[in-house]
This record gives sequence, structure tokens and C-alpha cells, in this order.
Amino acid sequence: MESAVFGGGCFWCVEAVFAQLKGVAGITSGYAGGTKPNPTYQEVCGGASGYAEVIKMEFDPSIIPFRVLLEVYFSAHDPTTLNQQGNDRGEQYRSVIFYQNETQKQNAEAFIDELTREKVFDRPIVTAVEPLTNFYPAEQHHQNYYAENQDQPYCQVVISPKVAKIRKKYQSYLK
Repeated sequence: MESAVFGGGCFWCVEAVFAQLKGVAGITSGYAGGTKPNPTYQEVCGGASGYAEVIKMEFDPSIIPFRVLLEVYFSAHDPTTLNQQGNDRGEQYRSVIFYQNETQKQNAEAFIDELTREKVFDRPIVTAVEPLTNFYPAEQHHQNYYAENQDQPYCQVVISPKVAKIRKKYQSYLK
């Protein structure tokens, strides 16, 4: 098993997208990129903590390669908006890949270069590729949020379309 840490807006959205994939054994919503130990949701949402809302997923690369995780990640959010996803604004919602080894760093940077060369997006990709220096799990009520709250308006309006898009595009990788 390996792990990957991605931030692409609200962690509820990112978690819901990756939770449906074969080979993803577990996901923890949390915070990475800041410096204060044990940040709270309120501190991170305040926007001045330096932390991003992220997910840390455990995955089996023999079932779902890191490359496919990158493809899903860049399909599920807008990597061209700085510190924003939809109506969520602030550095806590930034597009960021926190790599855990040199291979992940090289693969993420090469994939971004490929997307840029192929002009997949109309605007420049602003996704940061940074070393993972810390990760703190979010509070328990943020874990598995979409699965437990699908009737909530935010889930229906914001998360469900992202989940549906990935279900359609990556059928061969669905659980």
C-alpha cells in the first residue's frame, strides 16, 4: 500500500470522488501545509493557518496506479483557479499535491507538464506540488461526509455532480 495526499477544494468533495475507486483502501479528510500543530476546522476555515483541506488516501498501486489517481484528481476539480473551487475561496481550498517521495513529485510535475503541453485547460494550471511535512486528520464529523449526508443540499448540488462525472469517465476503476 501507498498513500497520496491531494487538496482540491473542500475535502468532502475530494473524499467522495476517490472513495468510489477500486484500490483505494481508506481515506482520511484532514489538513496539510500549515505549521501550527493540531489545527481545528475553524482555524483552517479562517484562511490564515497556511493549511489546505486535503485527503490522505491509502491505495494499492497494483490496482490503481498513482497516474490514474492524478487523472481522476485533475478531472474532479478546477486546477486553474488560485485558492478557489467554486464558491469556496481562500488558501485552504487551494489545488495542491503533497508528495511523499521523489517519485510522486516527478510523476505529478510530469503530469502537469503533459496537461499544459496538450492544452487540456484554457488557463494555466496553478496546482502546487509540495512536500508533505505534516498531516492532521480533520474532526470525526468531516470523515466520510458525503456517504453519510447525501441528502444535504451542498452534497446534492456540489458533490454529486463531481461523483457522477468520475463514475462516468472512470467506470473500469469503480468499486
